[in-house]
Amino acid sequence: MKFPIPFTKMSGAGNDFIIIDNREQLITHGEMSRFARLVCRRRLSVGADGLVLLENSPSADFRWQFLNADGSLAEMCGNASRCAARFAHHRGIAGPEMVFETLAGRISARVNGMEVDVRMTDPLDFRLNIPIEEAGDIDCCHFVNTGVPHVVLFVDDPAATDVEATGRLLRYHREFMPAGTNVNFVHSLADGRLAVRTYERGVEAETLACGTGCVAAALVGSALGIVTSPVETLPISGDRLTIRFDLREGPAAENVHMQGPAHEIYQGELTTEAIIENADTYKVN
Repeated sequence: MKFPIPFTKMSGAGNDFIIIDNREQLITHGEMSRFARLVCRRRLSVGADGLVLLENSPSADFRWQFLNADGSLAEMCGNASRCAARFAHHRGIAGPEMVFETLAGRISARVNGMEVDVRMTDPLDFRLNIPIEEAGDIDCCHFVNTGVPHVVLFVDDPAATDVEATGRLLRYHREFMPAGTNVNFVHSLADGRLAVRTYERGVEAETLACGTGCVAAALVGSALGIVTSPVETLPISGDRLTIRFDLREGPAAENVHMQGPAHEIYQGELTTEAIIENADTYKVN
């Protein structure tokens, strides 16, 4: 690694990320996982839900590497994609309309101030009413891969839902192994919006928002006849995410777009002390 490393802290609807222009390979691929795990620690380093590294691409405006807070590589992250697009536009890496490569496929984005619209990859493995055994009071759930795997559960009272315990149970349930899954707890509001709480794989906790989770909630809600496109989703951060799509028989969907804010919080430089691994080696006499 080549220190100091310039970075930008960004937030997409409450999901926070460390964004780094890595086109000069400040961080090599072999170093990425450990680096992400250490800099994403809260209170011991910058702290974030994930790390985004922008790299050169021969066929798109850029390629990204997205890593969860635990250092695992993820195929896609909706809120991070909007942050990466705004970062790239402001740094002159791409124009206001761009295409970039992810492990889930090519993503197109359009930046308009703080608002960013991204066209997601078409969802896969759309399954409704999956019977679930050995999951407490849950006997069935819904599933769709919106770039990463998502379980969707509709609940009557989101505030009374034990997101951590139930989310962890389903995240590691054998039905969704070996990859595991994110878990979304969704409530249909009287005004037609969907309130969404998400337990995120890789963060291993509830986050303030999950873009691909809001997309999954909107798609499943539409397939069940609860909502129709466009769907306004409301994660617990309070920032709305608007999901647009064309629902097909199957069910299936295409032309899936997610629009919402991407905020630049601050810029800085990482020193070698940002990745001190064993803070307990410092003793106070």
